[in-house]
Amino acid sequence: MTTPQDADFSDDFCRFLQTRVPSVEAAEALLREKRDTLDAEVVLHIATLEKVYRERPVTLFRVIYGLRDAKIRSFAEAFNLRKK
Repeated sequence: MTTPQDADFSDDFCRFLQTRVPSVEAAEALLREKRDTLDAEVVLHIATLEKVYRERPVTLFRVIYGLRDAKIRSFAEAFNLRKK
């Protein structure tokens, strides 16, 4: 999923976004939270979130919405009836 120029958007980071950051608003709220109230795994991925939010916000927003749309598409496909 990652390319050399998108090393910040590792599979682990994208998985974090997909499971814990459903929207840009959620990302912004998470960035406002105090770090000491979060578990160690989240604090590590928060550092990456802060970096990409500051340096590449448009890419971050596209990834968040792309992951959300993929999740919705996958859910919808589960209800597709296949013709025999």
